[in-house]
Amino acid sequence: MNFTDLPPTLHPPRASSWLVLVWVLAASSVIASLLALLGTDRQWGDELIASNLVGLTIWGLIRLVHAVTGERLGSLSTTLICVPVGLVLGGKLATLFGVFDFIGAYAAHPSDSWKSIAVIVLCAASASAFVVVSSQAAGYRLELEIEKRRLAEASRSQAVAELALLQAQIEPHFLFNTLAHVQSAIEQDPATGKKILEHLIRYLRGTLRRARSARYTLAEERDLIEALLGIATIRLGPRLRHEVNIADEIGPAVLPPLLLQPLVENAIRHGIEPAIEGGEIRVEGERAGDMLVLRVSDTGVGMGAPGPEGVGLANVRERLASLYGTKGRLTLQPQAKGGVIAELRLPWQES
Repeated sequence: MNFTDLPPTLHPPRASSWLVLVWVLAASSVIASLLALLGTDRQWGDELIASNLVGLTIWGLIRLVHAVTGERLGSLSTTLICVPVGLVLGGKLATLFGVFDFIGAYAAHPSDSWKSIAVIVLCAASASAFVVVSSQAAGYRLELEIEKRRLAEASRSQAVAELALLQAQIEPHFLFNTLAHVQSAIEQDPATGKKILEHLIRYLRGTLRRARSARYTLAEERDLIEALLGIATIRLGPRLRHEVNIADEIGPAVLPPLLLQPLVENAIRHGIEPAIEGGEIRVEGERAGDMLVLRVSDTGVGMGAPGPEGVGLANVRERLASLYGTKGRLTLQPQAKGGVIAELRLPWQES
């Protein structure tokens, strides 16, 4: 397909003018060296001046034709027009700098100069084609890079929107249940209601900090999880025991939001709450080489019959895949004494 068949917005992009100018000067210098090797009587310096002036003239004519025609004329047609005209104009322009008038000499004795003329035309046409193609290739690479950045930005915006949607799904359910429990506790046991409110305030501070920060750390997530488990422990009473074992040394690790929290909520809702005697939840974290490993284990009712995963676990897997590809992994396995271990693995990053 010819580039002239494309609509104006789809014409191949061009490299920067300075880059094309460098290519023109480089190609002209090569042509001057080739002509000097043919054994002409002219000095290499004269050949260099003449070749560069011819190259610049051809380049200027190509840009002029593109500007006048709006790039509707194909690259081949433009080259066939600009090369011979540029040779004549550039050769005559070279005489103003004291260079031998090779155009006049070739015109006066064409039979004696046909080899040199053929070499010059061939070299000029090849150099022009090289410059045009290289300019288009560089432009395409630039356009591809711009498109990659645009897609990356779109993907980032989509991830932010999905995160906001997930948070909007989780927060109201949790808040309404907690506030209802606070209302009930205040009437019967004001001290317990006060404790729940303290944990809730701590939790809300953590979620606000998470929403406003571009980089979220494991230490901040730990505070959020402790507040969440504190509320659940008051609500479930002796039926829930918990332990959070995440050392300060790994606290600076970057942890995207809504990866660990859904696992803890899943352990409370589907592990401990259905169990008559309740159970224990342990949250642990460690660094294993270049990976961050987080585990949420419970001694609740266990995995039960095989079936589709809940929305929370499915969302965690989707977020892992979108953030880390195959490097992020979530595994679930039953414990020997009952309950489930959810293990989260993702690349180690520090804030």
